[in-house]
Amino acid sequence: MNSEKNNYYEILEVQTDATPAQIEQAYIRAKNAYTGDSVALYSLISKDECNEFLGQIEEAYSVLGFPEKRREYDRIRGFNIPQQAQTASKQSGSMQYENFGSIHGEAKVSKISAIKKFELEFATNAQMEDKIKDCSIFTGPFLKEIREYKNVSVERMADLTRVSKTHIRAIEDEDIPKLPADVYVRGYVYQYAKVLKLNPDAVASSWLLHFKKLKSGK
Repeated sequence: MNSEKNNYYEILEVQTDATPAQIEQAYIRAKNAYTGDSVALYSLISKDECNEFLGQIEEAYSVLGFPEKRREYDRIRGFNIPQQAQTASKQSGSMQYENFGSIHGEAKVSKISAIKKFELEFATNAQMEDKIKDCSIFTGPFLKEIREYKNVSVERMADLTRVSKTHIRAIEDEDIPKLPADVYVRGYVYQYAKVLKLNPDAVASSWLLHFKKLKSGK
């Protein structure tokens, strides 16, 4: 990895004048974006790319997370210095970093943005987590309960799944007349489950079985 082409502040998505606490929070947030289900679930990047991003995050924090290393890094890169001196530093180093915005780099930024688009922010409740874990039949009302628990609005769910709000509400309300053929409904529920970081195959199969029973009146 060529460290000279990496802006550690950009990797952690913090300002150059960020406090140590802000840097630490950004480091934890960045690591979480590339570990667990958030990456594997959507297959937006390969495992090798994921490991590369994690390596960059660790490298950035190994410098910015330590005051002395950070001061030296700022001095070399021309950060956090008077504007006049900073301008001169940027001009003198322009050739060195001219490839920073390459097509390859832009593609990675696009993938990072895509992953972060699916991040969920909610307060974890142990009782609710156990309820989800122990669930064998995912009904419409329970899916709605999970969605609201994970702080995902109907509007955001529609945006992330590309499923209409009408169909999302119909799935949650088990409004059979407003839903299309089974194969489409399964696909909708599959995408719905992915957004909520659930097992999409298990949830979709469970809901479809429940859906068929509703349709048959059993």
